[in-house]
Amino acid sequence: MTRLGVNIDHVATIRQARLTTEPDPVAAAVIAELAGADGITIHLREDRRHIQDRDLRLIRQVIQIRLNLEMAATEEMVRIALKERPDAVCLVPEKRAELTTEGGLDVIAGGGSLKKVIQRLRSKGIEVSIFVDPDPRQVIASRELNADAVEIHTGSYAGARGKALARELERIHRAVQTAREIGIGIHAGHGLTYQNVGRVTAIPEIEELNIGHSIISRAVLVGLERAVREMKALVNP
Repeated sequence: MTRLGVNIDHVATIRQARLTTEPDPVAAAVIAELAGADGITIHLREDRRHIQDRDLRLIRQVIQIRLNLEMAATEEMVRIALKERPDAVCLVPEKRAELTTEGGLDVIAGGGSLKKVIQRLRSKGIEVSIFVDPDPRQVIASRELNADAVEIHTGSYAGARGKALARELERIHRAVQTAREIGIGIHAGHGLTYQNVGRVTAIPEIEELNIGHSIISRAVLVGLERAVREMKALVNP
C-alpha cells in the first residue's frame, strides 16, 4: 500500500495572505488525519511565507500519524528539527524568489555538507529523505550519504504533454528501478493531481506520495475531508 502524505502548506498560505489566524493548518492536519491521510507534510521555509514555527510545534503535538518536515539543509532548520522531532525530514533546495520548489537537490554537488546534516538528524531517530530529480546518479549519491529514502521530483512529469509525458514517466521509472536495486526508500511528489497521479501510483515500488496543492485546491470547493478521501482512493485503488 502506498502512503499518502498530505501537504497542508497552502492552508497556511491562505492564512498568511491576511496575516490572521484562519484557516488554521493545525486544524487542517487533524481533519486530514481523520479523513485517512497516512501522514502530514509541511515545509518550514527560511522566509516563513506559509508554515510558521508555531504550526510545526502544535502539529507535532496533536497528530497521531507521521509528520514529514520539508526543509533546507541549513543550521537553523537542523536545530529546529532536532528540537521538534518530526518523524521524518525531507531535505529540499530552497530559493527565496521561487513560487514553489523548482527541482531536486543536487546531492552530488552538496555531498559533504549534506552528509553531516543527515548524520545529525538520523542520530536522533529522524528518518531522512532527499528530494531529487528522477536521475539515477542523484539516487545513488543519496544512498552513499546514508539517506533513508529519496523523494523523486515529479514536477517535470506533471507539466509534460504529448511525447514528453512518456519520456518523463520513463525517467521516473528508471530512478525508481535504481532506488530499488540499491535498497533506498522510494517516495515521490510535486505537481501531482487527481488527473495525473494514476500513472505514478501504478509504480508498485513507490512507498509514499506527498501531495499538497491539488488537494487543498479541491478542498476549497468540496471540503478537505472529501478531498483527502478522494485522493486516498486514487493512490490506493
